[in-house]
Amino acid sequence: MDKWDVRFMEMAHLVSSWSSCYQPNRQVGAVIVKDKRILTTGYNGASSGITSCKDRGECLRKKLNIPSGTRQEVCYAVHAEQNAIIQAAKLGVSVNDATIYVTHQPCSICTKMIINSGIKKIIYKEGYPDEFSLELCKEAGVQIVKYQND
Repeated sequence: MDKWDVRFMEMAHLVSSWSSCYQPNRQVGAVIVKDKRILTTGYNGASSGITSCKDRGECLRKKLNIPSGTRQEVCYAVHAEQNAIIQAAKLGVSVNDATIYVTHQPCSICTKMIINSGIKKIIYKEGYPDEFSLELCKEAGVQIVKYQND
């Protein structure tokens, strides 16, 4: 990893601190970058106008005993990667051929969005129990790299 990878992963970590997720281990941040320029950022949190788990004082997924890596649709939050891509669409910013730095490996739903948005590289720090997302990246030719800051 070079100094730019370190900087952008640090930024993703900072962005994750803005998460409105009730569980500290579920705070995820994403930064979409092209040509060493930040295009957009995203963190996991409730959609506009929806009360977040943090404000509700409990995690819906934990309350319903939903295991990590399953049934991602049962959650008030939009994933960090999704929010970063949505922000780009809202602002009219192309993410084609960009790199996304994410604090956690994307789930298969986010991976499909990343592939279709034209992002060509994913750099993530923490693992996630979703092997299917790795298979999707391989088949689509999207490079996925586990962040190592030696």
